[in-house]
Amino acid sequence: MPPRVAPTDPSSDQSSPYYVHPSDGPSSVKVSPILTGLNYHSWHRSMRCARGGKLKLEFVDGSISVPADQFDPSFRAWNRCNMLVHSWILNSVSESIAQSLIFMENAIDVWNDLRERFSQSDLVRISELQQEIYAMKQESRTVTEFYSDLKLLWEELEIYLPIPNCSCRIRCTCEAMRQARTNHTLLYIVRFLTGLNEHFSMVKSQILLMDPLPPMNKVFSLVLQHERQGNFYPTDESKALLNAAKSKGFPPRICTYCGKDNHIVENCFKKYGLPPHLRPKPSTVNNAALEGGIEATPSSSSASSSTSPTITQDQALQLISLLQNSFPSQDLANAASNQVDSNDFTGHTSVNQVVSFL
Repeated sequence: MPPRVAPTDPSSDQSSPYYVHPSDGPSSVKVSPILTGLNYHSWHRSMRCARGGKLKLEFVDGSISVPADQFDPSFRAWNRCNMLVHSWILNSVSESIAQSLIFMENAIDVWNDLRERFSQSDLVRISELQQEIYAMKQESRTVTEFYSDLKLLWEELEIYLPIPNCSCRIRCTCEAMRQARTNHTLLYIVRFLTGLNEHFSMVKSQILLMDPLPPMNKVFSLVLQHERQGNFYPTDESKALLNAAKSKGFPPRICTYCGKDNHIVENCFKKYGLPPHLRPKPSTVNNAALEGGIEATPSSSSASSSTSPTITQDQALQLISLLQNSFPSQDLANAASNQVDSNDFTGHTSVNQVVSFL
């Protein structure tokens, strides 16, 4: 009878899922952001990548079952890996969700419980994603930034509305699923090209005229090359004006008297008044005062005399002679003679001047 050979420990094989690296611990796998309930699909994909890199994905997808014999060396290896994956999941969810999972024994039960709770289709989120995708424009973003933002929303929508795979045992020959994927990619390309700025109208027309239409990565590469050649980096208009002003090299002009800008103290109207060519004319001031219902007040006696009617020297003497007949007085004659002699060089005397000595 051949001797009984003890089964080997599978955890000693580095290519085995039971193998645990010395650096692996309960906190060695962390994903960001953690599961809060609304981000299940993105969290699910991050966790699959993290566990797949550690060769521990088989412990939650059903590939490795629980060993039936507790004395089997593989049971201890399985139990250690199960607890390790369980701790990874607890450290990757919010505190409120972790409290509802802490008393579960198997990691696969925890994984299935989260899927049943949070993986249901959310019609409200699907509606929001479609609105955001079809309303997104490039605007001030670069092509790379716009493509990344659009790709993030598009892939999240594909998680909620995935294209099914053919599960027939005999491969289909109608290629209906392939055509469905082609149409789905076509909508993605058209949405990307439609959201670009007007600078890319030429390259958009060239791409849409291609037959067959290139894949999405090729379309992005063509648009990116066009952006680099034309230097179509959008800039804010206010920033462009500010940079243009700074590029002139002129220091800002600020008045030291009034504190305002765009002039210096030598040209300050507040300190020196308006220059002659900017001062309003007297006729303009009087007309403006009359139109506004304000009575213009003469500033001097010369202004009042210039606006009164004038008479000739002979008419003034005749008027004085009439006054002498009514008021015979030597003082009146002398005053009238002096007033007539003081008339202006035009030989006219104002009526106000004749009446002023009465």
